[in-house]
Amino acid sequence: MRVLITGARGQLGRALVDLGRGQGWQLWAYDLPEFDLTDVGAVQEAVRTAQPEVIFNAAAFTAVDRAEEEPEAAFAVNARAVATLASVADEVGALLVHLSTDYVFDGQNSRPYREDDPPNPLSVYGRSKLEGEKAAARASKHLIVRTSWLFGRGWNFVEAIRKQLLGGARQLRVVADQFGRPTYAEDLAEALVRLVNAGAYGLFHVANTGETNWAGFAREIAAQLGFSVPVVDISTEEAGRPAPRPRYSVLDTAKFDSLGQPLPPWQEALARYLRATSR
Repeated sequence: MRVLITGARGQLGRALVDLGRGQGWQLWAYDLPEFDLTDVGAVQEAVRTAQPEVIFNAAAFTAVDRAEEEPEAAFAVNARAVATLASVADEVGALLVHLSTDYVFDGQNSRPYREDDPPNPLSVYGRSKLEGEKAAARASKHLIVRTSWLFGRGWNFVEAIRKQLLGGARQLRVVADQFGRPTYAEDLAEALVRLVNAGAYGLFHVANTGETNWAGFAREIAAQLGFSVPVVDISTEEAGRPAPRPRYSVLDTAKFDSLGQPLPPWQEALARYLRATSR
């Protein structure tokens, strides 16, 4: 299979590159600094040269708080660049697989969000990702996958907690009023390939099984690393982050699960990640 990956050095991008090499894909992998997704000409040239069957767009402006101060940069990467990819994907007949986020929802639901629930993003990041979804959907062949609370090789919540623990923290203060589904990049990459191989199109929610809050996530990280440091629950307001977050953004993955096996529980996925990244 001829595959082009953007964001190839990100958490999901790395997992996709490794998976593709293992499966013998003809692979074109791009990322900053040598490849700028907002450069229309460069994107068009890369896709026209590769003539891929599938484009995985794993690139994104993911600095949620910084996006509040740099909305132009966020929309350039998360929305306008996706429109370019959608256009050139049609030109070469490729399937565009685009990654989106639980942050397109406002968190007011009392049950997990389904694909047909109306989005209502609270932040610049969420609004830019929703516009990216709309742009991706203009491709004749598209697969849009929303996921949540991603962790993989690179900087992420797990590494932030591990750094504090290894640095001798005597307690952790972690937000307890935001709920979601942690997702391991390796599992997500395999799920994307399963969807592609199944000929899936349209919009899907994909995440590891089970839900928690950030404090619960931190407690599990500490426990699996063998630390007994107390985790103090704090509120979103106490955390004082610039960008608003959805309080409940748990994704309903029933549509994906119906195609085969659901992703493993997030606790099991975390254990595999910690083993793979042990120092």
